[in-house]
Amino acid sequence: MPRIFALVPAAGSGSRMGADIPKQYLQLAGMPLLHYALRSLCENASVERTFVVLAPNDDNFARYDWRAFASRLSTLYCGGKTRAASVFNGLLAARDAIDADDWVLVHDAVRPCLTGTALARLIVALRDEMTGGLLALPVVDTLKRADANDYVLHTETREQMWQAQTPQMFRYRLLLEALRSPDSLEVSDEASALERIGLRPKLVLGDSRNLKITYPQDLRLAELIMASQEAA
Repeated sequence: MPRIFALVPAAGSGSRMGADIPKQYLQLAGMPLLHYALRSLCENASVERTFVVLAPNDDNFARYDWRAFASRLSTLYCGGKTRAASVFNGLLAARDAIDADDWVLVHDAVRPCLTGTALARLIVALRDEMTGGLLALPVVDTLKRADANDYVLHTETREQMWQAQTPQMFRYRLLLEALRSPDSLEVSDEASALERIGLRPKLVLGDSRNLKITYPQDLRLAELIMASQEAA
């Protein structure tokens, strides 16, 4: 049976947060955001091993205690200038450990609230797929397309529109081939790279709590979500 591995690109700077350190190291309930992303994967019995891809000059990771995940976590100091480059470099660095048909879960370093239920739903839904897919949510808000000056051009239909989340789960060989293309270096997620080579990833219902920390106010929302999860 194909195995499941995870890869977390964590080489970005997170400039939109306006912080002095990369946002994956911002504190949430006393731990860096990256801790929670890694915990959700390392503690899942279905995941063989998790690879975290760091910037070559990262000096923050070593400041924290990662021993709780040590037996299932590998660090790769090969991050690139873009997300796609970091994922591609990480896949190459891990090639001796992963077979062509094995699965790779790519998860954002700054999505701290991934639940085991959502992750299990993704894995079950994609186990028999040839390509793979991603967690996503149907769009419920009205969508407006704007011009360069932020005036509304028109309203977009939200019918059959989904908002992508992570993890995104693809076969190792297919994902590597998709990211090898030079025009895939700027894609914002792995599914886009697969689409560019003519494949159709499957959408799997995600969870609204699985938010990506992008702006300072998102940290407070994540704290509330995590507190409610712990109290449940």
